[in-house]
Amino acid sequence: MVKNEANSALKIIPLGGLHEIGKNTCVFEYEDEIILLDAGLAFPTEAMHGVNIVLPDTTYLRENKHKIKGMIVTHGHEDHIGGIPFHLKQFDIPVIHGPRLAMAMLEGKLEEAGVKDRTELRTVLPRDMVRIGKHFFAEYIRNTHSIADSFTVAIHTPLGVVIHTGDFKIDHTPVDGEKFDLQRLAEHGEKGVLCLLSDSTNAELPGFTPSERAVFPNLDREFSHATGRLFVTTFSSSVHRINMILQLARKHNRVVTIVGRSMLNLIAHARNLGYIKCEDSLFQPLHTVRGMPDERVLILTTGSQGERMAAMTRIANKEHPHIKIRKGDTVLFSANPIPGNTIAVVNTIDKLMIQGAKVVYGRDKGIHVSGHGCQEDQKLMIALTRPKFFVPFHGEHRMLVKHSETAQSMGIPAENMIIIQNGDVIELTETSIRVAGKVASGIELVDTSSSGMVSSKVLEERQRMASEGTVTIAAAIDWSGKLMAKPELHMQGVVTSIERSLLQKWVQQRIEEILGVRWTEFSPLEGQPADTDWGGLQETLERELARSMRRELQCQPALTLLMQIPEEPAAKVSDGRRRRTRSTAVAS
Repeated sequence: MVKNEANSALKIIPLGGLHEIGKNTCVFEYEDEIILLDAGLAFPTEAMHGVNIVLPDTTYLRENKHKIKGMIVTHGHEDHIGGIPFHLKQFDIPVIHGPRLAMAMLEGKLEEAGVKDRTELRTVLPRDMVRIGKHFFAEYIRNTHSIADSFTVAIHTPLGVVIHTGDFKIDHTPVDGEKFDLQRLAEHGEKGVLCLLSDSTNAELPGFTPSERAVFPNLDREFSHATGRLFVTTFSSSVHRINMILQLARKHNRVVTIVGRSMLNLIAHARNLGYIKCEDSLFQPLHTVRGMPDERVLILTTGSQGERMAAMTRIANKEHPHIKIRKGDTVLFSANPIPGNTIAVVNTIDKLMIQGAKVVYGRDKGIHVSGHGCQEDQKLMIALTRPKFFVPFHGEHRMLVKHSETAQSMGIPAENMIIIQNGDVIELTETSIRVAGKVASGIELVDTSSSGMVSSKVLEERQRMASEGTVTIAAAIDWSGKLMAKPELHMQGVVTSIERSLLQKWVQQRIEEILGVRWTEFSPLEGQPADTDWGGLQETLERELARSMRRELQCQPALTLLMQIPEEPAAKVSDGRRRRTRSTAVAS
């Protein structure tokens, strides 16, 4: 490890994952080098119309892309790797180190996005140490989580060791037999850990998080009670859960049909790497199982979080082209809603029940356990690592506060820990920790087409159209600043008590008033109509019409002005060609 001769501070900058669940992204910066730890995504709220993916604001990384030396990936969940293909379109990451399963999943994402050539993927094994740049060494320590091949990372820096837990719980009987390497954590604690960044997701819950194996007998019970077709929905990345579901399908003599692209991809990768072991004959395509007795069929689907385009949601909405719910079906929700998804999940359950399905859900059924540690798991992590400084990570604000209280109960002084927000710059030295500033933070939105980012202005316009409706006005104006015809008015989704004919007349009067007062600002030279500032005039008309309409209608619809202007005189066109009548449209 390089010694800290210049007494430089280590900067730790979370760009996502704080005061929220999702888009976990963290920057470690020392002098002229940056390494990234994970780069996740989140899913949109109902107000984010047409948005498919939510990413952290990466302005800081774009501005400092020349410093980026590599990335550490802790595990393969979407909220930790889902943003990488989008980031690679904006800046290179020389090398990405991560577990075999996460790298297999990421490779497919990069190929699909056409950015595989912008980085190098390198797989790691437990206790592997990788060097990134001059200043950083990352040591991978096996942990236990709801996905196979998950790691805690000890980052060796010139100032000391910083441990980032990643997502974790302490499972003493993991489904795959890969136990948490608590010994290695204790060894680091014995030598001295400068700072611990720890998963806070379940900081409000007392006790230990149950083992994943605790779910097996409860799923077995529900499989036994199901007499017709059996649907099971869970997180597509929950390899251990899927493994148990497949074991139970075999035990109860059911064949399995997989519905949902992410589920298909995950199972294919997990089988190739040996994390899921079962015979090929267990899986049958959908068209085959249609002719089989209902009690022989298990349909494993995505959509446990009520995602709009996921298989289970489409089935519930009667939108799936090949699957319809019928009386006698049993649906198991082997997942709890993550914060923000509760309404979507409840609506999906209601629709399934209305169609005649028996739906099994809820914490009391015992068919789901969390992949995140509760208070006793968190205490054990602190006891083993014995950090000098502590920063609660990954969670909403109340979770971070509760985790800091737990850390204080374990003997870490309050002055040695900080609660931070996305964009805060942690400045860490051998003797101090503080917030030393802030970088750009927030969100970047990816359109449903996944072809481009959605600006805040576009999102605001979409929200306004959805809540207030739209108004389109078409107006033709001549060289003298007069209307050439009555303006056309079209409204969609606008609620108003004013009659349409009166409103159209009011629009005409208002345009005439604005032209009468403001025309000379945009066409000041007599006899030189070609110099008219049509763009400035349109902006003024849009602004004034929007303001007046807001006052008259008592609402704020999205306004689009289509302005038609006359041809320019032939003498004023330098290339000898006459310009055609032009029209422009800009949303207010």
